Amino acid sequence: MVLKNSINILNNFFFYITSEIRKFYLNSNIYNKKISKIDHNILDYRPSLNILDCLIKYDKKKNKIDDFSLNSIWNNKKLSKSDYKKLHSFFWLFSIDLKSSKNVTQSIIEKWISQNKNYDNKNWEIDTLSKRIISWIANTKLTFEDSSDVFKEKFNFIVKKQINHLINEIDRSELIDDKMIGCTAIVMTGLSYKDEKFLRYGLNLLKKISVFSFDNTNFPKSRSLRQLVFYMKYFVLIRELLKESQNEIPEYLDEKIFYLGQAYNLIYGFTKSSFLFNGNHESSQIDFNNYLKLRGYKFKSSSNEIGGYAILKNKNTSIIMDIGNVPEKKFSSNFQSGPLSFEFIYQDKKLISNSGYFQNPKHQLNNISRSTAAHSTLILDNTSVTKFKKDKFGNYCVDNSYKLFNKKVFFDKNKWILSSAHDGYQKRYGLIHEREIKFNPIKNILEGKDKLIKKKNYKRTNFDIRFHLDPSTKVTKTQNGKIILIELDNSGWRFRCDGYLIDVETGLYFGKKNSFIENQNIFISGLTKENELTICWSIEKI
Repeated sequence: MVLKNSINILNNFFFYITSEIRKFYLNSNIYNKKISKIDHNILDYRPSLNILDCLIKYDKKKNKIDDFSLNSIWNNKKLSKSDYKKLHSFFWLFSIDLKSSKNVTQSIIEKWISQNKNYDNKNWEIDTLSKRIISWIANTKLTFEDSSDVFKEKFNFIVKKQINHLINEIDRSELIDDKMIGCTAIVMTGLSYKDEKFLRYGLNLLKKISVFSFDNTNFPKSRSLRQLVFYMKYFVLIRELLKESQNEIPEYLDEKIFYLGQAYNLIYGFTKSSFLFNGNHESSQIDFNNYLKLRGYKFKSSSNEIGGYAILKNKNTSIIMDIGNVPEKKFSSNFQSGPLSFEFIYQDKKLISNSGYFQNPKHQLNNISRSTAAHSTLILDNTSVTKFKKDKFGNYCVDNSYKLFNKKVFFDKNKWILSSAHDGYQKRYGLIHEREIKFNPIKNILEGKDKLIKKKNYKRTNFDIRFHLDPSTKVTKTQNGKIILIELDNSGWRFRCDGYLIDVETGLYFGKKNSFIENQNIFISGLTKENELTICWSIEKI
């Protein structure tokens, strides 16, 4: 232990010294001269602004650039870190009315250049810098057109200088989402300036990302549904940029979009609801779906299972169950511990839900939303299946793992079956949790079996099975205590579990990004037994 601690201290000391030397170098004249070496290609290809519609959420009300205070916009020292990054990313340009003054817009950019022309770790971070380049080039009607030759020279120079820095630093980043945004900025710059070096580097980086970040089913290794949409948008955007600029589209890009599209269609194709697993929160993909349709993208799903999720659905009902393993530690910063949890949707209304995800890792609710108790599944002794530990970026990543096995997915017009088991509680309690869900789509009856299978190191404990509900759902417990009635806007349901205590309690719902409200959840509780234990429950439409 002493030797291990000593090695950790030495490693931390070496990392600190290396980081300080790196900071000194990045702020030196030597580095500044290195990234200031640019060619003199002029801005040639200017992307259509609507190509960026897949990324940008437009407000109906457009602001006028004149509404911004030119004298103080870059000197406000009271901004939060988040607002500072938003300001320097220039993504607010997408909310500016195109009838605004070009002179005013360009004077704001010129002032930014005069104050930030050299590397600054605060506003030259990969994600902020990349978004700034994307925004400047995408909004050339405001940022570039009808400007003076002097301004154009400054603009071209600072764009290429920032891209030189981006190419120099992006491989060092361990934040894969930042790499994806940076890759897009490099490709866009290469296309716009007809710079083969930038374009070649950007497309090679894109290929590396596609190999590094996806599993053998072409699903993100993080198992994040939100990241699936993120990748889908950026891969499609790059393809559309290549297409519009009349450049060749690499085969691997078409292939990746094909497989991402299949997964996207399976998860988002037939329901307006958002599935709340592994870092996801409520979000509408209607605008992106329209974007894909407008540009001729059509996807069909060839399987009912993708990325560790089994999804069965018809025109009225959707059921999704988490039957996937824990992602690698480096891909687990938004992972939630909900093995065998499920969600049940009827006519776009969530009947059974998970609690959602509180995204801010610095808030204690982030940990709570990651716990197994925040999911519609079984927990033992009120402990989460997965433990989490902070990494060097301050994100909580998995510190232990579990295995899923005995998976079964069956689907026909008369019967749906989802089943699997996990060993997450075996080491601590000597128990395997096995869950089977059967649904009769004709009678609208959902039947579940949760088995606790005893192993060698069995330890007696208590169990709870939770069924989280959408905050808008109304629940009523009958007088005999054996049935709970669930009322949705469009239907009524009866929950039953014979032989065990069932009740309703108040919980927290994190479905909306970085917020929470109270909701209700149904729970079954009891004690484990020496022999195999099977808890049967049902949800029936009335």
